[in-house]
Amino acid sequence: MKKIALSLVLVASLFVVSCKKDKPAEGSDTVTTQDAVITPGDIKLAVNTSESVVNWIGSKPAGKHTGTISIKEGDVTVKDGEVQNGTFILDMNSIAVTDLKAGDGKEDLEAHLKGTKDKEAEDHFFNVKKYPTGKFIIAKVAHENGKTIVYGNLTLKNITKAVNFPATVVANDSLVSIESEPLMINRTFWNINYGSKSVFDDLKDKFINDEVEIKVNVKASKI
Repeated sequence: MKKIALSLVLVASLFVVSCKKDKPAEGSDTVTTQDAVITPGDIKLAVNTSESVVNWIGSKPAGKHTGTISIKEGDVTVKDGEVQNGTFILDMNSIAVTDLKAGDGKEDLEAHLKGTKDKEAEDHFFNVKKYPTGKFIIAKVAHENGKTIVYGNLTLKNITKAVNFPATVVANDSLVSIESEPLMINRTFWNINYGSKSVFDDLKDKFINDEVEIKVNVKASKI
């Protein structure tokens, strides 16, 4: 139970949001996205799912767990070497715990995160039977104060919130690489409330931190 109580995810979320100076964006409903319409000069690239992943770290005062979420599919539109928009579908059934070995609590924790272990716990975290996928849509990529910032909307459990994060972005006519800096999101914005002391006031020292650390790596290539 201690290992289960330690659980937290994504992400990561994927992803609200990293920069303290961007704090007003945290928890806001959405940001305006461009229609994903191909115009002259636009090139659409497909996400390479085998090379793309969301890494997460969930923690409580006594320790932490690490893991991944796979990207099921997606695409990115590029024009003149700049990312115009993009859509990434997260496979919530792929949630994996990477710091535990099989037979040492790994399967139990993954089932708890997915909500597949028992009926009572199915909505503690991601309830993958009801919400099998998440989604991140890029609204824009901006260059601000010497950094590249990705702005977009993250949908988890049918709740969409605005997210932005600094990233290293490489884009050309045949390849896109997006590697985010580690960022923190508040899981309760997406009703992922299990063990949250901001939601429940009787947890004493048995709480799990609301903030989850996320790191996104996406690769896309020409369709």
